[in-house]
Amino acid sequence: MVQRTHLTGARVVLPDGVVDNGRVTVEGTRITAAGPAAGTAAGPAAGIAAGGTAAGPAAGSAGGPAAGPAAGHAAGPAAGSTAGPATGSAADSASGGGGERVLDLAGGWIVPGFVDLHVHGGGGASFSAGTPEEALTAIGTHRRHGTTTMLASTVTGDLDDLARQAAALSELVEQGELAGIHFEGPFISPHRCGAHQPSLLRAPDPADVRKLVDAARGTARMMTLAPELPGGLESVRLLAESGVLAAVGHTDSTYESTLEAVEAGATVATHLFNAMPSLLHRAPGPVAALLEDERITVELINDGTHLHPAVLGLAFHRAGADRVAFITDAMGAAGMSDGRYPLGPMEVEVKDGVARISDGPTAGSIAGSTLTLDRAFRRAVTVDGLGVEAAVRALSVTPARVLGIADRVGSLEPGKDADLVVLDDDFRLRGVMRRGTWVVHPELG
Repeated sequence: MVQRTHLTGARVVLPDGVVDNGRVTVEGTRITAAGPAAGTAAGPAAGIAAGGTAAGPAAGSAGGPAAGPAAGHAAGPAAGSTAGPATGSAADSASGGGGERVLDLAGGWIVPGFVDLHVHGGGGASFSAGTPEEALTAIGTHRRHGTTTMLASTVTGDLDDLARQAAALSELVEQGELAGIHFEGPFISPHRCGAHQPSLLRAPDPADVRKLVDAARGTARMMTLAPELPGGLESVRLLAESGVLAAVGHTDSTYESTLEAVEAGATVATHLFNAMPSLLHRAPGPVAALLEDERITVELINDGTHLHPAVLGLAFHRAGADRVAFITDAMGAAGMSDGRYPLGPMEVEVKDGVARISDGPTAGSIAGSTLTLDRAFRRAVTVDGLGVEAAVRALSVTPARVLGIADRVGSLEPGKDADLVVLDDDFRLRGVMRRGTWVVHPELG
């Protein structure tokens, strides 16, 4: 008999609004109901239940750009879903044993599990190591901070080495540990290389782009490139035709050439503002082109280091929550103390939580972040002044839509994976559930 777990008493963020004194019911690995607690009047969002009726929208409706599954829908694992065992998890499971369990989370919040489009590592480990052990350490670190779905981002390297990394990481995608692979480099501008090794950069020859996509064996989800380089636009078209997200980033592109990339099929802006020309009144550059086009989802690193709060606010309010994806761009030091860490072939020193290249021609450059998405969420609400619902869109709903897996993750709806985060009334992480299993138990920590 599958246990049914009722999470009650918290404010629950649903696709159509916040329910005070809400309830989320989990059976096995799926959400089966979400809405007001029994006997409680519905708040701004009506409750929804699998196989039942709702006072508000039809059960399972998404109310946003990413439509959710029909009520009671029990789809099997989908490409890019995050099924599978969670590293460092299992304080308690909603799928173990039988009967009913009620967990009172009064005073807190329940939000969807976070989705990270851009993360290089964590817990002292890096996806660029190309080993399952390091990858699982990084995955486990970010899961404990609320990220239940993530891409594995690589760093510029030799093509053969990147192909080897992709082959190794693809197995974890197939096992459901990762949602896909993101290649950041080597097809980026030497003038905007940031923490990437300049000597390993190259123009995006479509044959080389194809080599990496093929090495990922159908698990490549995104590639960042500089479209102004020779072969750039042709490579954008190749990626779009192959079902891989083409992201504009680490680029010295002009406003006009960026628009060409969008017309060719680019749909994502890699960490907008960072590693690209600044927005100027006579030379708007890629920032203006990417912000103004409704087809583009913009990544933002909300760690207080990469972007001034006023700049983040400008981008967020221009693009809107439906086009913003908060990312970590985290390297191996995420979840760790200050010290020295590898980032691909580069060495990084972390001081006061800020990672910078320690040696070589790019010494001093910011090298990713040590951010986790629970901190990004809290900062969005308590520092940047964003509403909770807007923060949920930027950390869960929008990135899930971008990855094409919004039918499984990104919102609290019946039939979707039981991926959720419990926060206290000060928006600090209290619990994490992934596919019905507690990674961080709200009672045990």
